[in-house]
Amino acid sequence: MTTLAQLRKAALSYPETAEQVIDSGIVAFTVNETRFASLGKDALVELLLPVPDADEVLAAHPTAQRLDRGAMPVGVRVPIGDINGQQLNHWVRRAWLSQAPKRLAARVAAGDTAMPGEVGDLPKAIGGPATRALTGAGITTLAQVAALTDAELLALHGVGPRAVRILREALA
Repeated sequence: MTTLAQLRKAALSYPETAEQVIDSGIVAFTVNETRFASLGKDALVELLLPVPDADEVLAAHPTAQRLDRGAMPVGVRVPIGDINGQQLNHWVRRAWLSQAPKRLAARVAAGDTAMPGEVGDLPKAIGGPATRALTGAGITTLAQVAALTDAELLALHGVGPRAVRILREALA
C-alpha cells in the first residue's frame, strides 16, 4: 500500500519543491508556490495534471475522480491505497512538470537523456539513474556534489548508497 511517506519522497525529490501542512490537515507539495500534489485526511491524493494525463489516470484507476475548479478540469483525485508506488512516482513527476516553471521543467527533462560519463566530471560508474537524477537537479560537477550532504544526495530519486560512495571516492 502506498503511503504519505512515499508521496513525500517522490514529491520532494524534485527541485524547489516545498511541503506545507494546511490547517485542515492537508499535506500539500508546491513548486514555485504552486500546488502540484496533496494528500488530505480522507486519504485521497490530488494531482494537478493536464487533461490528457488526467484522462490516463482515470482510465487506469476505476476509483479515480476528475478534479475540477469550477467548470475547469485541473487534475485527478485517487485513493492513495489504489495506486502503486511506481504509478505514484510517475504521476507525481507529471504533476510536478505541469506546474513547475519552464526553466525548471526543462532542466529536469534534460536529465532524462543524460548518459553516464558524459555529464561534466561526474564518474561514469555512478550509473544512469544517478546521472539522470543529478543532471535533473542541475548538478553536473563534482564540485557541486561536494557542497551536498549524503542525505541530500540520497533524497534524489535515482541516487542510492552505491552512487554516493562512488561520488565520495571520486572527491577524495
